[in-house]
Amino acid sequence: MQRAAFFSGGDAQMAAGDLGELLVPYMPTIRVPKSGDRVYKTECAFSYDSPESEGGLYVCMNTFLGFGREHIERHYRKTGQCVYLHLKRHVIEKVPGASGGALPKRRNAKLFLDVETNSDLNNDDFEYEDEAKLVIFPDHYEILLPNIEELPALVTIACDALLSAKSPYRKQDPDSWEEELQASKHAKTLVQLDNGVRIPPSGWKCSKCDLRENLWLNLTDGSVLCGKWFFDGSGGNGHAMEHYKETGYPLAVKLGTITPDGADVYSFDEEEPVLDPHIAKHLAHFGIDMLQMQVTENGLRDNDIKPRVSEWEVIQEAGVKLKPMYGPGYTGMKNLGNSCYLNAVMQAIFSIPEFQRAYVGNLPRIFDYSPLDPTQDFNTQMAKLGHGLLSGQYSKPPMKSELIEQVMKEEHKPQHNGISPRMFKAFISKGHPEFSSNRQQDAQEFFLHLINLVERNPVGSENPSDVFRFLVEERTQCCQSRKVRYTERVDYIMQLPVAMEAATNKDELIAYELKRREAEAARRPPPELVRAKIPFSACLQAFSEPNNVEDFWSSALQAKSAGVKTSRFASFPEYLVVQIKKFTFGLDWIPKKLDVSIDMPDFLDINHLRARGLQPGEEELPDIAPPIIIPDDPKDRMTNHFVESLDIDESSVMQLAEMGFPLEACRKAVYYTGNLGAEVAFNWIIAHMEEPDFAEPLVIPAFGEVASSGAAVFGAVGLDNQPPEEMVAIIISMGFQRNLAIQALKATNNNLERALEWIFSHPELEEESEPALDMMDMENNANANILAETGSEGPRIKDGSGRYELFGFISHMGTSTMSGHYVCHLKKEGRWVIYNDLRVCASERPPKDLGYIYFYHRIPS
Repeated sequence: MQRAAFFSGGDAQMAAGDLGELLVPYMPTIRVPKSGDRVYKTECAFSYDSPESEGGLYVCMNTFLGFGREHIERHYRKTGQCVYLHLKRHVIEKVPGASGGALPKRRNAKLFLDVETNSDLNNDDFEYEDEAKLVIFPDHYEILLPNIEELPALVTIACDALLSAKSPYRKQDPDSWEEELQASKHAKTLVQLDNGVRIPPSGWKCSKCDLRENLWLNLTDGSVLCGKWFFDGSGGNGHAMEHYKETGYPLAVKLGTITPDGADVYSFDEEEPVLDPHIAKHLAHFGIDMLQMQVTENGLRDNDIKPRVSEWEVIQEAGVKLKPMYGPGYTGMKNLGNSCYLNAVMQAIFSIPEFQRAYVGNLPRIFDYSPLDPTQDFNTQMAKLGHGLLSGQYSKPPMKSELIEQVMKEEHKPQHNGISPRMFKAFISKGHPEFSSNRQQDAQEFFLHLINLVERNPVGSENPSDVFRFLVEERTQCCQSRKVRYTERVDYIMQLPVAMEAATNKDELIAYELKRREAEAARRPPPELVRAKIPFSACLQAFSEPNNVEDFWSSALQAKSAGVKTSRFASFPEYLVVQIKKFTFGLDWIPKKLDVSIDMPDFLDINHLRARGLQPGEEELPDIAPPIIIPDDPKDRMTNHFVESLDIDESSVMQLAEMGFPLEACRKAVYYTGNLGAEVAFNWIIAHMEEPDFAEPLVIPAFGEVASSGAAVFGAVGLDNQPPEEMVAIIISMGFQRNLAIQALKATNNNLERALEWIFSHPELEEESEPALDMMDMENNANANILAETGSEGPRIKDGSGRYELFGFISHMGTSTMSGHYVCHLKKEGRWVIYNDLRVCASERPPKDLGYIYFYHRIPS
């Protein structure tokens, strides 16, 4: 690399004309950021380098993309862009003064406005010094900033605009996760009065008006006061604000939002919600232990109501000294605000060799073929995340000298460990109403969303999601005629019901419930928690038992009859994902979680659940579809599928609702996909969730009317005689080729259920169909250059033995999927490791009985 030339200060100073002349050839490529431009000045598009990294960050003055030192040359070669703004943040220790205190060193505070500070370094011993300079490639000429008088006006304006640009992850929508909260300026220096105030775990009320909702705890003096009536949608008389005006005490935390993961903090002085990096210490001052705080269904807190055996403590292995783990595969992920579900799933995904090979193994090729905006490319961001987790570059142990110094000084010296998956989350959640929000989500739903994206963005000759895919054989029997029908469907998760009736400690549960109610009525602390103990064998038995089919229409009787359905594995996946169906609905339709303990086995054999197909002596149901009423007026053919009675499979509706989707949207999804099951309805939801009436109540059009959502799925054949695109997409999402989906729909007059049966009954056409490549949503994906053609043999499966070994599980703490916290445990190098956001430690007591999603790997025969 050619030695850089520095043009500022001392003998190296150049005349203004010289600097202007140097930049003249590049002026057409220098842009001033406009409203709507995203300026990536905090993170590299290909790595997790930032201004705090050793090499700093280079920001292109034309595209405003950021690049670390290892990736800047690639962008220069690909685009020819020559002018970059180099940002470097130096973290330094303050110089001790004569009195023993720290003398604050002058800080260049103007440059990196809106660049996040490292919360680990947010203490009195460290500060920041920022440096910026223009770098001109390929000769690496450097011009230190500010250099206002010497630089052309356009360059000065562009630099100032870039340096003051807001984070690209901010949005106007206050519900968006990208509206990231900033640390309060008062958090580090907050004074707390030693007045002996202790906050009880429940029973709070405003000290001025006795209100019991929308209560805020002032973090300076411990006053509990009500908020404004309009703030947070709750009632109040504004006494918290009045108290601030009288005292000037700036920070308050909302009671009812405190969890081990954080709390809602408001700054009256800054007039906005803020982050308090020291919230645990500030709450402990008033006797509040964050680890013990949990949400009740009405939004209130009750610390004492949850005893020491709470799942928060057990799952996070609280009270046990855990040894931190460092190096490749032991990298933590920052919680961006209720993003622990993403962290847990991605840690599990990238512990699987097939995903490691597909993305990290192909990393150079993926990066070289990435589009001009790599922040908007799925494979690039997956490769970036995988490398960040597996390289060990962001998980380095402290030096021995640093450890000795910390022990001697009894202080913690901050470490630059872990990655912040902001760019990944921003892209993968784009357009999704739930994942793009700041709300907690269901890890199982996110897993399926991720698999959907992997399917739609293939890379290399193999699709890594193939390891999860398996075929389910469904045997449906007419109870009256005893005839049967066998069908197959694709799935990725084995959902195990919780067999509550099989609890082995029923007497203890009954006694505990009586004591709990008595304590609640007397406002006493509850008894020690008794958790239902469910044998895994009972859950497996419940999975294999026949289920009643609602509104079953028997083709043998040509009428509705009683029917039962049994599910078996037509193939066993390489990796078996097992979900425990802990989330359900109460009689009042309020989502709730079953707090149970299941003895999940380390070794699992489900070979007895292998499908056997049509058995001797069984007679198949005739291949006759239910009658369809055809109107006299041909123009009303678009509504043929809407004139039947409103039959909705409520069990499928509940399955979708448990994933967190709006109830009315779930009902529409099940209805418009013809009651074909939750899996098909899930694909409908993914395809329609951006529609403005997505969550509106289901309205069945009258005879002769046109349905908006329905027509989108079951609309009439167009002038080109092509089936509706939405129906084609549903079949493609199951692993079939596009041309086969179109052929099946044409052959069955666009009846989705009959089309699927047609595909399975014509395997010879699957073999003869031409190879096809689904290029859905690939318009911005230049990785198409490295995509391999997909085979045409139908769903790709990796069948084999049904014997498995447990290697990971994801646990959930909290009362529903809409709240709480996720933690991941993985077995690596023969021992269990806990991944709790940024914290990665050797596990001492892995709570395998309290998991939510389990990951098993097939044992080689």
